[in-house]
Amino acid sequence: LNEPPRWQAHEGDFSLTTGKDTDFWQTTFYGYRRDDGHALLRPVSGDFSASVSMIGDYRHLYDQAGLMLRIDQRNWVKAGIEYTDALMHFSVVVTRELSDWSVIPLPHATSADRIRVRMTRHDDAVRVQFAVGEDGWQMARLAPFSAADARVGVMACSPQRSGFEVRFDDLDVGPPIPRDLHA
Repeated sequence: LNEPPRWQAHEGDFSLTTGKDTDFWQTTFYGYRRDDGHALLRPVSGDFSASVSMIGDYRHLYDQAGLMLRIDQRNWVKAGIEYTDALMHFSVVVTRELSDWSVIPLPHATSADRIRVRMTRHDDAVRVQFAVGEDGWQMARLAPFSAADARVGVMACSPQRSGFEVRFDDLDVGPPIPRDLHA
């Protein structure tokens, strides 16, 4: 979706460089609709877990990379790192006609840290988790979301510039992890 100006895939990893002023957003607060971010997505049906590891050159406001679950332009979830207020944050945007935004500051994370993101759909709910380096999974969000057929995969945007570079590896899409939120 919205092929980036530069990308490369080899031996289990995928890297890309973003185009100018790219984003996924629908109206809320800012008043605009954007659907020109970059994503490499595959079809998914029913319950699943998707996970990926990534390292990005987060330096400019709103540089972002992670996973996306997408039904269409107005129904999607994106989750990953977003650079804002001079700090990396774990960010989740759930869009059902309108986008919301939640962030968890990661004050000790740097662009050199490998960030892992996992998204799991159970029926009409999506669970989003993250891990920094070798830390264990942390819950970031549990949100209602359609169980409709969709597409899932990696995404990256740079709403304030071009040239944001990110490398993804270990992308896995498979059966859902167990429903126990506290295991």
